[in-house]
Amino acid sequence: MKTIMYISTVLLCVWGLFACSADKTEYTVTSPDKQLAIGFDLNSGKPFYHVTFRKDTVIYPSQLGLMFKEAAALSGGFKVLKSEIAQHHSSWEQAWGENKLIQDHYQELVVYLQEEAGQQRLMNLYFRAYNDGVAFRYEIPRQANIDNFVMMDELTQFDVNGNPDTWWIWADYNTYEKLYQHTTMEEATWVATPVTMKGDKNVHISIHEAALTDYAGMTLKQKETGVYEAELVPWANGDKVRGSAPMKTPWRTIQLSDNAAGLVQSNLILNLNEPSRIDDTSWIQPMKYIGIWWGMHLGTETWYPGPRHGATTENAKAHIDFAAANNIEGLVIEGWNDGWENWGAKDAFDHVTPAIDFDLKKVAEYAREKGVMLIGHHETGGDIESYEKYMEAAYQMCHDLGIHAVKTGYAGGIYPRGEHHHGQFMVRHYRKVVELAATYQIMLDVHEPIKPTGIRRTWPNMMTREGVRGMEWNAWSDGNPPSHTLTIPFTRGLGGPTDYTPGTFDLLYQNAGERVKWNTEDISMTRTHSTLAKQLANFVILYSPLQMASDLPKNYEGHPAFQFIADFNADTDESRVLNGEVGEYITVVRRSGDEWFLGSATNEEARTLKVELNFLEPGAGYLAQVYMDAEDADWQTNPQAYLIREKEVASDTVLELKLAAGGGQAIRFVKK
Repeated sequence: MKTIMYISTVLLCVWGLFACSADKTEYTVTSPDKQLAIGFDLNSGKPFYHVTFRKDTVIYPSQLGLMFKEAAALSGGFKVLKSEIAQHHSSWEQAWGENKLIQDHYQELVVYLQEEAGQQRLMNLYFRAYNDGVAFRYEIPRQANIDNFVMMDELTQFDVNGNPDTWWIWADYNTYEKLYQHTTMEEATWVATPVTMKGDKNVHISIHEAALTDYAGMTLKQKETGVYEAELVPWANGDKVRGSAPMKTPWRTIQLSDNAAGLVQSNLILNLNEPSRIDDTSWIQPMKYIGIWWGMHLGTETWYPGPRHGATTENAKAHIDFAAANNIEGLVIEGWNDGWENWGAKDAFDHVTPAIDFDLKKVAEYAREKGVMLIGHHETGGDIESYEKYMEAAYQMCHDLGIHAVKTGYAGGIYPRGEHHHGQFMVRHYRKVVELAATYQIMLDVHEPIKPTGIRRTWPNMMTREGVRGMEWNAWSDGNPPSHTLTIPFTRGLGGPTDYTPGTFDLLYQNAGERVKWNTEDISMTRTHSTLAKQLANFVILYSPLQMASDLPKNYEGHPAFQFIADFNADTDESRVLNGEVGEYITVVRRSGDEWFLGSATNEEARTLKVELNFLEPGAGYLAQVYMDAEDADWQTNPQAYLIREKEVASDTVLELKLAAGGGQAIRFVKK
C-alpha cells in the first residue's frame, strides 16, 4: 500500500490565541462536503457530542466518559485546555479490496480536557467528519496520575433521533452467527455491531467501531429507552479493558447515507485504521477456492479418520485436479490433522501432525505441481493456550510447504474457561495470530472471529472472516431465509469481507448421497433457500477476496452454470452498488481489469430491476454473459431452473433484471 497524495492543515485554538474565550465549551467540525457535522459540548463539566446530517439532528447530545476499577471516572468536572482542527486529504492504494484506490478526506477536531479538581487528570477526545460518516475516540495521554489501569465501563452513548427501523442481532459475547431481526430501535434492546437503522427522510445509519486492536469488543445496550450505551465484553473476572497510558480507544463510528447503497460504498471503517505494516505485499493474492468441507456439513463425510473421512490423500488430489482444470486457485482441506476425534477436549488438536490417512507433504507437492494454492486449516476448538504453543511451528511448516493461506477456526468455548470470543483476551490473540502469520507470508481466513473493524488495512494478510450465519447453516438447521443474504451487505458486511461461502448448486441435496444426522433433528428437511442463479449472484454481492465455491466438485462437473464461477475474478479493482434496500434486494458490480461482474438478488419477493450500464467504458462494446432465473424459477418450488443468455451491450444500455422469488442474476461483461 502507498499514499498517493497528502495535504494537511492544522488550525490551533488555545486560550488567548485567535481571540478564543476562556469560557468556550462548544466546538464543531464538518465533513469536506459540509453535509455532516459532529459537535462537542462541555455541559456543566461533562463531555457530550452530537451529530447532524444535512442540518437535521441524527444523534442528540450523548454523554462520553470512562469508568475505572480503582480510580474515579473520567466523566465530569472537566475544563477545555485547548482544541485543534485539522484538515486531511489523501489517497492510498490497497493490495486488494472492493476498490483498490481509496480517498481519505476528513476534518478532525481534537479537544484536550483536564479535570478542574482532584488529581487534574487529562483526557483527549478526537472527532472526525468524513463525507460518509463520523467517528470519535478517547485518548488517555501519558501523565503522572495515570499509569496502569483497569477500565470497568465506557459511558459512550448514542441518543438516536426518533425510533428508526433497525436491523440487528442479539449481543453475544461469543458468536455473531444469528439471523438478523427487523424491528423498531426500541425493540432492539441489546445489539451487536454493526447495527443498521433507517430513520426519517430515508437517512440510513450504521453504528460500529474501527481499529479494535487491544480493547474489548463493543456491544450496544439500551439502558434507557431510545439511547444506546456501550457495553464492553468482559474478561473472565469482570474487567473490561486492561491498559496503560498512553492509550487510544477504538474509534466509535457512525456511517450515514440518504440511501442504503451509500452505506455499502463507505470506506469509513478502513480509513480509520493505520496504514499497512507489510512492505512487500506481492505474496498476498485474492483467489477463488473450493474445499473438503461441505460433505462434513451435509453428513456424508467426517472430519476424523474412518470409512467416511473426507481429508484423505486421494480425495485431496482429486479436488486439486478439479481446481486446476476449472480455474480455481485454492483448496482448503478440513480434517487433515490429528485431533478431530477428540473434539471438545482440552489439548485436542495437533496442528503439525497429519491424520493417519493423509500425506501432507505429498498433497502439498501435488498442489504446487498443478498450480493450486493449498489452504491450511487450523481448528482450535477455542483452546487458545494449546494453539499458541503450536502456532510458530505450524506457520513455519506451512511456509516451508508453500502454503500461503490458512483458515483458522475457534468453534466452542474458549480455553482458559470464562474468557469470551469477543473480549480483550481474544482481541489480543487474534492480533498475535495475524502478526505472526505475516512474518511467514500467510494470508488468513478466520472463522468464529472477532468482528472486522478495518485492520485489513494495517495487516492486509487478514483477508476475510466468517462472523456471520453462513452457508453451512443450510446443511444442518432450518437454514437461512432468502432475505438473510440481502441483509448481510448492509449490516455485517459493512465491517469488512465476509466468508459466507456461497456457490451451492445441489440446492435440495438430492445428489449428496447417504447422509448421517449429526447436528439436526431432521436432516431430510434441510436445504438451501435460494435459486441457483442467486448462488452465482452472491459470488459478487457478498464480497470476499478469498471466495469459496462451497459445493462438492461432482455437482459442478459438466454444469454449464459453473462457467460463471470459473470465469469470476476475486481480485477486484473497483466496485459500485447500483441499487439496494436492506433485506429486500441489491445490485453490485465489480471490475477486474477490463471485465465487469454483476450480481443482483432479491428476497422472498420476485421483482424486476432496471439498471443502467454507465459503469462500462464509454464507446466500447461488451458481450454480456447472463446467468438468470428461468421464467418458472422459484426458491421454494423450482430453485434450480436457470437460463444462460448472451447479449451485446454498451455504457448507454439499460438492462431489465428479472429476479424470481428468492432469486438472482449474475452477469459477466467481456470487452469486445
